[in-house]
Amino acid sequence: MRASVPFRAVLISIVVLWATYFTLATLRWAVIADHSAAEMAQSRAIVTVAGIAITLIFWLLLRLFDARPLWMKVAAALLLSLPVSLVMAQVNNTVFAEMNAKMEAKYEGQAKDANGDLIIEVPDSTDPDAQKSMEAEKRAKFEEYSKHLGPFAFLYHLTDLAFSRYFMMLAWSAIYFSMLATAQVRVAERREQMFRSAAKAAELRSLRYQVNPHFLFNTLNSLSALVMTGKAEQAERMIQTISGFYRHSLTNEPTADVALEQEFELQRHYLNIEEVRFPERLKTVFDLPDDLVDARVPGMILQPLVENSVKYAVSPINRSVTVTIAAREEFDRLVITVTDDGPGVPEGAEHGFGIGLANVRDRLEARFGPDVALNSGPIPGGYKSEMRIPLTRNG
Repeated sequence: MRASVPFRAVLISIVVLWATYFTLATLRWAVIADHSAAEMAQSRAIVTVAGIAITLIFWLLLRLFDARPLWMKVAAALLLSLPVSLVMAQVNNTVFAEMNAKMEAKYEGQAKDANGDLIIEVPDSTDPDAQKSMEAEKRAKFEEYSKHLGPFAFLYHLTDLAFSRYFMMLAWSAIYFSMLATAQVRVAERREQMFRSAAKAAELRSLRYQVNPHFLFNTLNSLSALVMTGKAEQAERMIQTISGFYRHSLTNEPTADVALEQEFELQRHYLNIEEVRFPERLKTVFDLPDDLVDARVPGMILQPLVENSVKYAVSPINRSVTVTIAAREEFDRLVITVTDDGPGVPEGAEHGFGIGLANVRDRLEARFGPDVALNSGPIPGGYKSEMRIPLTRNG
């Protein structure tokens, strides 16, 4: 992803630069002269349009150094501005050649200073002889000045004009480099956001994959126990149920959200698998309101909570235990609870139990940020885990 300044921004900056030049130069001429203002404005407009075109060519050359270090950009601007400014000065001379000739003819014979500007002095005396003497002296100085410059007069005027254009190009280069720096900052921010998104997706995948092997280990152990005890029919039923479970769980991308209805159905498959192990002890209740079936949750987010209920409430006792999975909406929050009426968490089981809760909490925070809540603990007559997350629908 390479940073670049949009052409539209470049064009606007160039037009603004030359429009400013045109305005200031026109105002200056209107102040110091009272004639030829319209003709000068027309010629200056031609110079302005040519300046915009030449500056665009200058930009095409300068942008070749966009990816280079700053010192190289500055060096390129300093060097490329030289021929560009000379071309601009030559265009200016060509456009104003006819008008300059008229001005020269009009003021021919009047003395000029070293820059070619007219010298206008008011004589101290009204004596005609003194005035003639002064005029003769001025003409002599002008003739001497012209002889001194000789064939270099044109070159002198060209370089003097190019000097001002040189600084115009350097000023615009500074503007362009500032726009380029801004674009580079934006690209860096976008790249950082991409890296953060990739890291977040990798974290979610890692947490999701921590769930699948754990569940597979438990189900394979259960299947092995059924086979070893000769319960072939129950083993076959479990295999079919496991197949259905994984068919549903693997259809989604690991980091994607799923509809709450789909998540409930997945847990129904899981509990059907466990019912093969505990046909008399495990009872299930699902409470999903119709207006929440399309709510979105991370895939398999309930799996560790339901597994804990089976492991610590159903497995260790011989009586019937009911596992209830319910959802409700509270103040634009989705509240999901996994409740059982078992004995709670046995002493010494906190380590394994806490791993599942930590996995759920990490996934929720990776997906929604800190705006989540996960509480788990004993309640009268059993144990409850409750999560509160932002309520989102349709992705």
